[in-house]
Amino acid sequence: MPVRIALLGSTGSIGTQTLDVISRFPGKFEVDLLAAGANAGLLAIQARIFHPRTVIISDRSQYAKLKEELAGVAVKVLAGDNELEDALAESDSRVALAAIVGYSGLRSTLSALRSGKNIALANKETLVVAGDIITKLAAEKGCSLLPVDSEHSAIFQCLAGEDRDSVENITLTASGGPFLKMPLESLQHVKPEDALKHPNWSMGDKVTIDSATMMNKGLEVIEARWLFNLKPEQIKVIIHPQSIIHSFVHFTDGSVKAQLGMPDMRLPILYALGYPERLASDLPRLDLSKYPEFTFTEPDFNKFRNLALAYKALEKGGNMPCVLNASNEVAVRAFLERKISLVRMPDIVEAALENIPYLSAPGLEELEQSDREARRMAGEFINTLKR
Repeated sequence: MPVRIALLGSTGSIGTQTLDVISRFPGKFEVDLLAAGANAGLLAIQARIFHPRTVIISDRSQYAKLKEELAGVAVKVLAGDNELEDALAESDSRVALAAIVGYSGLRSTLSALRSGKNIALANKETLVVAGDIITKLAAEKGCSLLPVDSEHSAIFQCLAGEDRDSVENITLTASGGPFLKMPLESLQHVKPEDALKHPNWSMGDKVTIDSATMMNKGLEVIEARWLFNLKPEQIKVIIHPQSIIHSFVHFTDGSVKAQLGMPDMRLPILYALGYPERLASDLPRLDLSKYPEFTFTEPDFNKFRNLALAYKALEKGGNMPCVLNASNEVAVRAFLERKISLVRMPDIVEAALENIPYLSAPGLEELEQSDREARRMAGEFINTLKR
């Protein structure tokens, strides 16, 4: 029987690449549900190609357009986040691929877990914000959390067949983004279009900006803590500009395992969807002769302060990772809208971390309140800044 999939965030970068993967395996996967934010046009095209039972658009103002474009198509058309949660509860899909960007992906992931679905997790913010809640719910429901981020997929693959107690630490690799070799003093002059030119990966705007500030790697550090039950000091980061080695696992006997592959998100997507089977594919192969040199350097925590702030939030715990994520989302939007410079983004995040009250064991409602407060404070702080 085909593996039935609910794809959350189908019109984004990960969503479209997921559908590309699914299209390569007719009969192996079947799309049951497609959910998108506001791109009704693309969602309608996807629905005609993949024939899901249900499509949902979060932006209610796009419902009429979506309904019109799918007139005559045998598909249930819904709108709104509450409808998405209800539809997930009713869907008989086995796997929900969570690719809704940012904090907004949390509730749909929770709904999918409550209905007993395995989660192919591309939304790192879900574990950043509510790692304790998510991992406990997954354990209670007997659901798997299958990482889709290339680095976490690499760790997951390296740990296959290993005793988790034999793990000494892990090292997440980072490309360093487009500004790796740019002096700190020059960063204040970069523009959004400069930051969106990632040297290796094709990603959405938010993730690409996070990569440029290395907040993306900071969020991945926090995500790794929950995925692999590690202490902050067990999670290292190293700059690897070639983006071929996706991460390392260091074992207590001194051995090190690494996973290599092309910088192509379809590889970790395929691994998560096919798990525990490793499916043969026609995706591009790695030719090591074209990469005669692998280089590694320590990250510059002074230049990339967001990475340091992510470690700080992780070590503090509680609601601080939630505050980190919320204030960063506001900062990214402000930078893309040319309201602030790139170097101001860590100032915004740091101000939120220092001023939002600390909660040691927040529940979901308290996390939602922390998220709102951090966004409000970040917005107010931005209004005080000069570009």
